[in-house]
Amino acid sequence: MPTASLRRDASAQTPRPHCAARCQDRSVFSALSHLECARCGQTYDAVTWQGLCPACRSPLLARYDLARVTLRPADLAGRPPTMWRYHELLPVTGPGQVVSLGEAMTPLLGVPRLAASLGLERLWIKDEGALPTGSFKARGAAVGVSRAAELGVGAMAMPTNGNAGAAWAAYAARAGLRMLVAMPLDAPTITRAEVIAAGGHLVLVDGLISDAGRLVGAAVAATEWYDVGTLKEPYRIEGKKTMGFELAEQLGWRMPDVVVYPTGGGVGLIGIVKALRELLELGWVDGPLPRMVAVQARGCAPVVRAFEAGAKSCEPWVDARTAAYGITVPAPLGDFLILDALYATGGTAVAVDDADLLADIPLVGRLEGLFVCPEGAACVSATRALLASGWLAPTDEVVLLNTGTGLIYPDAVPADVSTVAADGALTLPG
Repeated sequence: MPTASLRRDASAQTPRPHCAARCQDRSVFSALSHLECARCGQTYDAVTWQGLCPACRSPLLARYDLARVTLRPADLAGRPPTMWRYHELLPVTGPGQVVSLGEAMTPLLGVPRLAASLGLERLWIKDEGALPTGSFKARGAAVGVSRAAELGVGAMAMPTNGNAGAAWAAYAARAGLRMLVAMPLDAPTITRAEVIAAGGHLVLVDGLISDAGRLVGAAVAATEWYDVGTLKEPYRIEGKKTMGFELAEQLGWRMPDVVVYPTGGGVGLIGIVKALRELLELGWVDGPLPRMVAVQARGCAPVVRAFEAGAKSCEPWVDARTAAYGITVPAPLGDFLILDALYATGGTAVAVDDADLLADIPLVGRLEGLFVCPEGAACVSATRALLASGWLAPTDEVVLLNTGTGLIYPDAVPADVSTVAADGALTLPG
């Protein structure tokens, strides 16, 4: 899309603020209070669209007046099993503002055969592939697009490795908003098709997601379009944090020992920790937070390198390449938040080889019937490595996040099989 087509003319409207009466009604549906910079602590109102912190250009986080939340865990029994059951702890201010494609709670599956093969007693997989558009990105898109539409944003643009673009294009279509998506040239074909099918404007970039992000930022500057890339706005993380709410509820309002998470931009990992801290403050759970594990591929592991050095931020990864496209993020904007979550919970960061994670896709399928994505399989590889090193104990209760369906990556499992003539005979497997 030519840059000139994005320029704001004199009649273009900026996002409209809510009136005070509308804000005062927020306690009915949402306890959203304000936005706070994750780095400098500066606070901002939540009644107009905000991007990065104007003071230091860092991510903003939504904060809630939890004292106004009268909801108790028992009250959830009568609510539909969707991520919106926790609406008091989400930023959308009323039911009429929700943009939904039916974001049901995703299953938390016990995987005893996989557990036995790894040497664990208690292992769970939270399967995000059941969500609309096939990945956990639907959570962030549902809340992000709902909030954008509520605040009068009409056009959005984002860089993506694939899944986020597919999700945001679908929800933008649902809300009647315009969406531009910039993907690296090697992004999965299916996610490209999802964007086009939803009416999004897709551009392929001959480079990495960091290159796509730079081009998006330059294109939308001084236009009526808004950059909704990872942590460039405060609401995607609010959708992602519902993974933490669901996990606690599905475990009977308790927390596991360890959560293993495939980490690129890190929004999901940051969001889970944010959710569990909010539940701790509400008194819905107790005990220590789970030890968080950030899993990366060896071909793009800026968080692992920073963690091993005891650093507070990441240096950009040069020549990033991995089969796990969703975690190919050379320079995550929220690096300091990811690392803080790891240090604060006593967690760790692990890099795995592409060969191992690709081998673990069919392993999970054979043992448990789940077709996991490469990023989810990377969590299996990391768990095996952590058990071998002694960081994980066989008695630890461990939750792995499978962030998308393997159907998005059909080429990850080669279908190298024999062909039999129509008048031939089949040989039964041994």
